[in-house]
Amino acid sequence: MTQSNDAASSNAMWGGRFAEGPDAIMEAINASIGFDKRMARQDITGSRAHAAMLAAQGIISDTDAEAIREGLLTVLSEIETGTFEFSTKLEDIHMNVEARLTALIGAPAGRLHTARSRNDQVALDFRMWVRDQADAAIDALSALCKALVAQAEAGAEWVMPGFTHLQTAQPVTWGHHMLAYVEMFSRDLTRFADARERMNECPLGAAALAGTSFPIDREMTANELGFDRPAANSLDAVSDRDFALEFLSCASITAMHLSRLSEELVIWSSAQFRFVQLSDKWTTGSSIMPQKKNPDAAELMRAKIGRIFGAQVALTMVMKGLPLTYSKDMQEDKEQVFDAADNLMLSLAAMTGMVSDMQANVPSLEAAASSGFSTATDLADWLVRALDMPFREAHHVTGTLVKMAEDKGCDLPDLTLEDMQAVHGAITTDVFTVLGVHNSVASRTAYGGTAPVNVRAQVKRWQGIYA
Repeated sequence: MTQSNDAASSNAMWGGRFAEGPDAIMEAINASIGFDKRMARQDITGSRAHAAMLAAQGIISDTDAEAIREGLLTVLSEIETGTFEFSTKLEDIHMNVEARLTALIGAPAGRLHTARSRNDQVALDFRMWVRDQADAAIDALSALCKALVAQAEAGAEWVMPGFTHLQTAQPVTWGHHMLAYVEMFSRDLTRFADARERMNECPLGAAALAGTSFPIDREMTANELGFDRPAANSLDAVSDRDFALEFLSCASITAMHLSRLSEELVIWSSAQFRFVQLSDKWTTGSSIMPQKKNPDAAELMRAKIGRIFGAQVALTMVMKGLPLTYSKDMQEDKEQVFDAADNLMLSLAAMTGMVSDMQANVPSLEAAASSGFSTATDLADWLVRALDMPFREAHHVTGTLVKMAEDKGCDLPDLTLEDMQAVHGAITTDVFTVLGVHNSVASRTAYGGTAPVNVRAQVKRWQGIYA
């Protein structure tokens, strides 16, 4: 039976094992070039390092290695300039690159795959791609934290309501609120850095699953590719996707923090709050209501986190039932990671832009901070300090005074001394020194508190980190 030209070309990489080409449906389900071409730079970088090592070990000639390395640069140039023709018949980025290299330099290209497999090749490419994304996330988080620190510095003394249950709780400073997110995003940054350190082991040289009998130098390729060390177990090296799962875990926690801040920006920019004004860059209008200025960027960010969360669940489900080592299921490990990384980077850039541009409405913040009996805790604390009252009794007295103010339609500072003494006769005029919102925030000087002096100290600390 004579093999067709199409079948012959589609089976060129497989040698003589298969007599017929794949069915069209099988070709469609088997091909990954539609998405894994994003790893072209990593694939070519890894192959160039592999060729150099093969020559250094005397496994291939220096002449062939040089032809391979120069040919791969040509392939990369074609890909980056958009002239490269990808083929689904060649399945993935690895075979597409190798086929084009063969067309460019001929027989020497056939020596490139010595002492390696697509299993360790894809493990390398994907790990390098994820490592690059971790670096990008670290840089983006640093930029976001810098923008938040700038807001904190500007608003170290601005008072605003702090909430629990979205109900006014106690006055805090704008700077303190901004720094809360610096703490969150800084932890996210260190999570990515920690994950990056853990993923920085080179799988190249594990070959299909058992290693290779060729006298390769895995330390050389690991060093060349910026890894700390070669992966120590060939079975684990080709089957591990922990690095991608950990990246998604870090991305998910970061996305959750982005969504929380997005939600606050949506609430704060509403007509009911008027805490902030977002710039025109990050808002849109309405097709029918000319007064509208919608915080669409923040709303979209809240939605995008679902895709990032979903990616983590999807990859976990792919990996959960796989025996060692490689199974074709693992081809489904990339699309969701690519999508999650794209949405994470887009969201981080958008949030950095919104935070940098937003304008706080200081009078609205202060008016809101002064409402809702926000200094009730300050009153209770004063009763404990000044009158040596047990806190539970002070809590009860304060609650009675809050009820009195509510009935009178005023706030606590508006009650007269006589009103207060009607509840507890030992109260003195000194109580009014703690009832203003500025007095309240200024008194919270314990480490981690909202006092402006604390905010400025923390701003200085963070500026040293995010210079």
